[in-house]
Amino acid sequence: MDDALVSRITANPKYQELKAKRSSFGWTLTIAMLVVYYGFILLVAFNKPFLATRLGEGVTTTIGMPIGLGVIVFTVVITAFYVRRANAEFDALSDAVVKGALK
Repeated sequence: MDDALVSRITANPKYQELKAKRSSFGWTLTIAMLVVYYGFILLVAFNKPFLATRLGEGVTTTIGMPIGLGVIVFTVVITAFYVRRANAEFDALSDAVVKGALK
């Protein structure tokens, strides 16, 4: 890539905004996912009796099953949330950066 083009892109305020917003949002979602995932792992490691508690009389499903499913659903939801924001906000900023760089 041409050094002048790289300089124009990195100097573009829209690029700086895109980089800051995407990084901040990505780290927020990463921390949320780590809390949920490692929270579940810590429950498995240190509170097996709680996870092994049955949901009701005659029911073989334990509390751990819906919590584990919740971790999976949470992953899908935050992925969809990221994709939606990326398509709505980050793509528009990327387009502005490209247009600014091509001037």
